[in-house]
Amino acid sequence: MKKTYFCMVLAVLAVAFVFLAGCQRSSPAASAPAAQSQQAPASSDISVRLLTDATGIDDKSFNAAAWRGILEFYGDTWTHTTKRGTAYEVVTAQTQDMYIPNLRQATDEGYDLIVTTGFTWADALGEVAGGNPRQNYMIVDVDWLSGSNVMQAAYAEHEGSYLVGAAAALKAKEDGANPRFGFIGGVPGAVITKFEVGFVQGVLSVSPDAQIVDYYVNSWGEPALAKTQAKNWYDSGVYAIYSAAGGSGNGTIAQAKEYRAAGRNVWAIGVDSDQHEEGLYTASDSAVLTSMLKRVENSLIYALQAVKNNTFRGEIVTFDLVKEGVGYSTTNPALSNTIVTQLEALKQRIISGDIRVAATNAQAKLLPGFPQDLKAIDD
Repeated sequence: MKKTYFCMVLAVLAVAFVFLAGCQRSSPAASAPAAQSQQAPASSDISVRLLTDATGIDDKSFNAAAWRGILEFYGDTWTHTTKRGTAYEVVTAQTQDMYIPNLRQATDEGYDLIVTTGFTWADALGEVAGGNPRQNYMIVDVDWLSGSNVMQAAYAEHEGSYLVGAAAALKAKEDGANPRFGFIGGVPGAVITKFEVGFVQGVLSVSPDAQIVDYYVNSWGEPALAKTQAKNWYDSGVYAIYSAAGGSGNGTIAQAKEYRAAGRNVWAIGVDSDQHEEGLYTASDSAVLTSMLKRVENSLIYALQAVKNNTFRGEIVTFDLVKEGVGYSTTNPALSNTIVTQLEALKQRIISGDIRVAATNAQAKLLPGFPQDLKAIDD
């Protein structure tokens, strides 16, 4: 009897052991190593990681717009990020040396989509994406990479910049001010050239004899340099300055705020996002006349929707005026209804093809009266 009872106990224990082992194998949480706790968490939503340069999502410009698109897709807001850490996340690279490690880390962590912002990421993304064909990647401001897993978002910055250039010139004419305008760029390149040449064409469409000066900071994160240059130009009679320089451009806005607060009639033109609030020097007055809206958020939503619908593919998507990829802000009441009406007419002429805005310095230099000595480069 004792022997039989002992055998029965052993049998029951064996069955229990098999049952428990099977339960452990069916639970990923029980079997996953500790390191996997850092992977993109399981969620009913698709997951995305945004990778930015050193200026981060607080640049109030380019990266901020990308982050805003992600927030909008998930139904969150800037101050209410309920799904951050579960459905989406952002990582900032303090130096370019971190681009490849950050890409590889995000790839290893299994995000449904990895987004990089800016052409400085192109080489790193090309290297990492080629070795991970099943991972979906998106890069903003690049249109020369290859690969069926890389979506490239390009923008008609020259079209939007044409409109803010015309806005600045129309405002100068309205004020009876000296038609002299400046452009401050970040790192020279084909993308920033589109901003500059579009802006200049817009200015010249209103004031053919306007004087144009330009300067490149050679950095996305040196606002002090832009501020110094803006001060020099405003002091020399420049009426409005348009900056396409990432975080560096905040220096232009800072100087415009100081001078307008002191009663000087000068303006800054914002870029990428509506920078009206950054230009406030009183509770209601802003030194930012208007901003060229580069609706990066729309391209992020486009890519995320493609991933969600299983239609994501490697392609170049150009977001222009027709696709509402670019535009201009009308937040500042100093941009009068009369000016806005004229800008809307110009916008429709661009959309219809009646006005063709040159996108390169080489093309623009062929236009009558276009400056031949700009520092813009097409490479």
